[in-house]
Amino acid sequence: MCLGVPGQILEVVDRELLVAVADVAGVRRKVNITCIVNDEHGVDDCIGDWVLIHVGFAMAQIDEEEAAETLKVLTAMGELQAELASMQNSGDAP
Repeated sequence: MCLGVPGQILEVVDRELLVAVADVAGVRRKVNITCIVNDEHGVDDCIGDWVLIHVGFAMAQIDEEEAAETLKVLTAMGELQAELASMQNSGDAP
């Protein structure tokens, strides 16, 4: 099963390619922020955003409360540990 996992954008590491580093439950991972950057929400505005991350892309912005609730549910389902292990083993961590 593929999941959108909540993470928080910490920094932008490549402005041209729109790559940022996100913290996902303590795991840092490079993610593409193309889907959340637009005319009203620029690259620098993404820092601090909570987002749903799926296959290396920040797919949508969410609020901190929704992120916390989603992490809680994923943890209860046992899915979060599998996703975090996959992220750590993918070689995307900076």
